[in-house]
Parts: sequence; C-alpha cells; structure tokens
Amino acid sequence: MAISDLQMGESIRRNSTLICVPIMDSTVDQMLVQVMKAKEQGADLVELRLDFLKNFDPNRDLDLLIKRSCLPTLVTFRPTWEGGQYDGDESGRRKALCRAIELGADYIDVELKVADEFFDSISGMKRTKTLIIVSSHNYESTPSVEEIGNLVSRIQSTGADIVKIATTATDITDCVRILQVLTHSQVPIIGLVMREKGLISRILCAKFGGYLTFGTLDEGSVSAPGQPTLKDLLDLYNFRYIGPDTKVFGIIGNPVGHSKSPHMFNAAFKSVGFDGIYVPLLVDSVPNFLKTYSSPDFVGYSITIPHKMAGLECSEEVDPIAKAIGAINCLVRRPSDGKLAGYNFDYVGAIEAIEEGLQVGGSIAPRSPLAGKVFVVIGAGGAGKALAYGGKAKGASVVIANRTLASAAELAGKVGGKAISLDELDDFAPEDGMILLNTTSVGMKPKINETPISKKALKNYALVFDAVYTPKLTRLLKEAQESGASIVYGTEMLVNQAFRQYEQFTGLPVPKELMREVLAKSTS
Repeated sequence: MAISDLQMGESIRRNSTLICVPIMDSTVDQMLVQVMKAKEQGADLVELRLDFLKNFDPNRDLDLLIKRSCLPTLVTFRPTWEGGQYDGDESGRRKALCRAIELGADYIDVELKVADEFFDSISGMKRTKTLIIVSSHNYESTPSVEEIGNLVSRIQSTGADIVKIATTATDITDCVRILQVLTHSQVPIIGLVMREKGLISRILCAKFGGYLTFGTLDEGSVSAPGQPTLKDLLDLYNFRYIGPDTKVFGIIGNPVGHSKSPHMFNAAFKSVGFDGIYVPLLVDSVPNFLKTYSSPDFVGYSITIPHKMAGLECSEEVDPIAKAIGAINCLVRRPSDGKLAGYNFDYVGAIEAIEEGLQVGGSIAPRSPLAGKVFVVIGAGGAGKALAYGGKAKGASVVIANRTLASAAELAGKVGGKAISLDELDDFAPEDGMILLNTTSVGMKPKINETPISKKALKNYALVFDAVYTPKLTRLLKEAQESGASIVYGTEMLVNQAFRQYEQFTGLPVPKELMREVLAKSTS
C-alpha cells in the first residue's frame, strides 16, 4: 500500500489522466491571461470556450488564441442546444471548428448530434495534429451501463478519436456506471458525471482510466455543474498520485461539502506515502451506497450527519462501544473477509477536550472533572448519543435536550439521564457551572447567525462545546465566551476522532501534528 519516495516526487505521475481547465472569458486577451494562470497552477491543457467570446471573429481570434497559448488547446464552440452559449447558425460554427483544425489546435470538441455531418465536411481536409472529441451531454440523468456502452459505440462509429460522455447525477450511485464504462473501455474516453453528487467521477476517473478531467481556476468559473478547482484536484486530492491500485476512502454525509476531513486525510496519506484517496460522498441512502460501491477498492468511511445510525445498521460487525452508543462514525471494510466493521470515535476527542478545559490551573485531577457535573447535550442524533454515553461514563448527570421530546427521552433512558424539549432549554437552570454540548447542525455555515440557545441562558454554564466547526467560532461559542464560559471548538472533536479513524484505515502511526496543522489552515 505504500508509495516509494521516488513515486511521491512532484515530477512523478501515477496516471495518464490529463487535467483540462475551461477558459470562458469574453475577450481573447482575458482568455490568454487565464491560460497563463492555468499553466502556472499545473494544468495539462485548456479548453477554449469560443461560445463565451464577445464579437468573435474566427480568423482573427482563433489565430491569436491557438498560436499564443502556452498550453495545448481544446477548442469548444458549444451551442445552446447542448448547454453552451452559441445561438447562431450551424455553418458558421462548423467553419470556426475547421479553422481551429487548420491552425493546429490539439483537440476540438464536436457534439454527437452533428458529428456525422461534421466529419463529412472535413473528409478532404488534412489533419496533422488535431484529435477530434465527439461528445454527448445528458443534463437530466445517467443511463444504464448498457445504454452508456451503446452510446460509446455510437460515438466511436462517427470516427471520433476520443469519446466524451457527460451525464447528470441524481444520486451518487450514478457515478459507478460511468466508472465501470471507463474501466472496460477499449477506446480513449472522457467519462464524467455532473453536479455535486457526481464529484467523485471527476476525481476517481484517474484511477479508472479516464482520458481527462476538468478543473476550474476559480470556484465560480465552472463550465458544467460540479467541477472541482484545479487547485483542489492537485493539492487537496493529490490527483497525480491516484493510480489503479489506489484505495478509496471518504466521508459519508448530507450535506458534506463543508467537511475538512478530506484535507486532513489526503495530506496525511501523502506525507507517509500511503496509496489512498479520501473524497466527500454526498449520500442519500447508506445501504444503497454500500451495496453499489462494494468493490474491494472502496475500503473505509467516516460517517457524519445524518447517517451515523444508518451506518450502524449497515455494519456487519460493531465495536462494543459503538453498539452501546447506538451509532457509528467510522466504517471499515476488513481486507481479510470484506466485512464492514463499525466504530464510534466521536465522543473521545470531545470528552478529552472538555476535561482539559475544566482542569483547574492545568492540574490533573484524580478523577474526571465531569464527575457530578450537569452535562446538557443538545441533540439526540449520532453525535448526541456518543457524547451522552461519554458523559455518563465520566460520572456526569446527563440531560438531553431535543426538538422531538420522545427521542430525547429514549436516549436519556439509556444513559440514566433526564429529557427536556428545546423550548425548555432557555429556562433550564438546576445549578450553575453546567456543561453544554451542541451536537446539532444549528449555526453551521451558511446559517451562521443561528444558535440553539439564547445568550441569557448561557450564564448558567461553565463550559460550552459546539460540534459545528464551520465556522470555527460559531455564534454559540462567541456568545458563550461573552457570557464568561470556557469554550471548546468542534475542531477538537474532529481532529481527535480523525486520529482514531486514520489508525483503522491505514494501520500506521498517526501524523498528528500534520493533521492538526492542516485542519487549522483549512478552518482559519
């Protein structure tokens, strides 16, 4: 599973998949500036989107763009009927693409709908350099493997040098069909799934033999939904180091785009030469996801909101602590028999950080400082269950506050605690010096002005913990500080549980300082 020092060198690639940056500016000069930026950031080629140019003159503008480009060029002139900006006549568009061939563009993109006519029009033209990509875009869904296979054959029959198929993900399981086609294709193929649920197709195409993927210069400059940035492909996902034997890990959640776990794990994998990739997995149904991605290549997952209990139900073996909590946050496919083993490390980091925050003068007490404290947990989901269990284990008196009182009562019964509704939380003050733990998503970006409890009620708490870590300083923590309470950031829980997951994923010593440093940078 290890990569040699030589392989990890910056100049070494472990796959042949190219990274193409779409250039969509309105003037030639702006485009050429962006091309230079793409080269500086490490792109392999650029896609010149002619349909975005204002007052486009094929003879003048193409000559400048192709001859002055410091990177290989893919020329695309996308019509509105295929998701582009061009709404003129087809003959003018075809002439521009022919001119791109004459000028020596490295690639041009032609839509399948007009491919036969286009090849007829260039039958007498001498092509010394240009490769023709014939593309098909489905902006509604992802067809079956059989239908995609038939589409590949249809595109290939036009005379295409490279096949391009872009579909749309309505569920993350749609990606597997494109990845299967990439794996078994005998022709050069670009296979991508659009939208956020299709993100993994744009990263894992390097593992399964895709010809190229697209990465943008800026987050807002996407030519199709769900494109990652060039920087993220290279620096966050270590795209060049992904190979056929790379093991796939990820974080299962919904939402999941805010997660900092990919930053920590991918940096840690790279630092020790571990052949793994860690990706965000926007999952609707955990059982469907695990059934679909049952390959031995998919080996380990972090589980976050709202899937911690669903992950437990899907586990074939469960760690005793996770079973007692009733939720997991880590799922590992054992290499010996392929069974899925579930663990819960959520409570460890948070409890340790809370104990440290309660130590007087840094002294180490003979027993937990949580013993005898009133331990108020907001939320009865997976994280709430983990921290309620942790509080009970440390001798605290646990109180569960939840929107649904029945769920709070069920959890309270398991830990010998008390249940209250969220409406009761503001007036709940049996004693001073209580501990408050928010395990819900209230206050998480983008809804950063929300808080689960009024500021006036915070005067009753000695310490407040918030599992939300985007932003790091939530409204709850800010108001707790202003009320005189000590605070514990959600990043403490995140990084400490990540250490345990890393050990389960890799069997290697944890690069703790690196992971802490990466997390601090990504949340600053």
